[in-house]
Amino acid sequence: MVKHSQYALASSVSLFITALWWLLPHPLLPVVLPLLPVAAILVLALPFQVVLLFVIFSFFRLHEVFPALYSLKIPLLLSLASLAALSWHIAISGKIRPWWRKELTCIGLFFLLVLIGVLLASNRPVALAYFQGVYWKIALMTFALAWLTRSEKDFSFASLAITIAGGIVATAALYNKIHGIDLVEGTRVTIGRALGSVLGDPNDLALVLMFPAAFALSLAITPGIGALQRTLGTVSVPLLFFAVIATQSRGGLLGILAVFAVFAYRRIRNKLLFAALAALGAIVIYLLAGIAGRASGGSSEAGLDASAKGRLYAWEAAYKMALDHPFTGVGLDNFYANYFYYSPHWDGLNHAVHSTWFGILAETGFLGLFCFIGLMVVLFKAAGNNIRQLSARSPGHMLACAHAVYAGLLGTVVSGTFLTQGFTWPIYIQAALIIALARQISLQKAN
Repeated sequence: MVKHSQYALASSVSLFITALWWLLPHPLLPVVLPLLPVAAILVLALPFQVVLLFVIFSFFRLHEVFPALYSLKIPLLLSLASLAALSWHIAISGKIRPWWRKELTCIGLFFLLVLIGVLLASNRPVALAYFQGVYWKIALMTFALAWLTRSEKDFSFASLAITIAGGIVATAALYNKIHGIDLVEGTRVTIGRALGSVLGDPNDLALVLMFPAAFALSLAITPGIGALQRTLGTVSVPLLFFAVIATQSRGGLLGILAVFAVFAYRRIRNKLLFAALAALGAIVIYLLAGIAGRASGGSSEAGLDASAKGRLYAWEAAYKMALDHPFTGVGLDNFYANYFYYSPHWDGLNHAVHSTWFGILAETGFLGLFCFIGLMVVLFKAAGNNIRQLSARSPGHMLACAHAVYAGLLGTVVSGTFLTQGFTWPIYIQAALIIALARQISLQKAN
């Protein structure tokens, strides 16, 4: 009987391996299979780290920065691991216990409005494709990250991981700039254009680089941080700064200026001196970036440059879309598809909206925009309160993270004038960390 059971087990294993080989005939399969149980244990033991790594790979596109990683499907594997870990710990082990705050109500309401807009979109296949491919992951991971970030070690790990990922992307961008690789309009740096990467657009690359700058700067100057972390932040700040400069993105420049201004404002007592330094800094950044030498939007174009005109046309089109669909908008990712029908100027091509605010207005309507503005107000209040509460205690990684997400959120809002980021990762990562910080502060006060 025992021999029969062993034979059956061996046969089942052989059948399983044969099926895997037929589906995925890779020479590394025999090496990987024995590691699967170990991987499963790590996924269940480290759910926060798995979710955060999925967020980082999805946003920073590290597998596109290093094309050798592209075929490994790392984001897909991390997404499956994240879903498995969340399902196990919420439904079975009870290790993750969902909780709620008013900030989650605001963000949940906005997600609901987006979902309704998807169902009523003018081009539903386009809206569904973006929702199924990207946005539902953003929505789910926002709640997951808020619920999983529960200790100072978690906030420290998040700050370090975001700073390291940003430094890697910045180094790749500067390498491309120095060697003339993937340059748009001859001067604007990008990454991974041949792969069709999101980082192949200089404006999107500027957004990806601007986001970790707040974390790097906070690690560099916040008291109570270890020497290694402080060194990492200090090294990453100039890398990220000059990489943003290399994109020549006006939105990115505004964002990075806002990030530096937040930290400077808290440390310069003379506000007149702060205003003077901010104005000087804006001029220096503009000159360093060489905006005047851009092929589009440079000084060679008389009057209102083509880039600025294109944005004004796009914003007018967005407003008209909202007038036609005031409660739901034209639907997620539908601005581009509807540009022809609403733009006052047609040059033979559809265009992106190049504005967070007008993008949300067009794709979720006036109702969605008002909800989003309300969400920003609630998040800024929570972020400011986090800093006040933590500053009264001993400084450390939680305070560093609090400063970073406040500055990063302000930089995101300011850069939103020219960058489309209402339905991409940065706002939601920052929101999750702000809410998680508020939760932990309230628990510490209660104890």
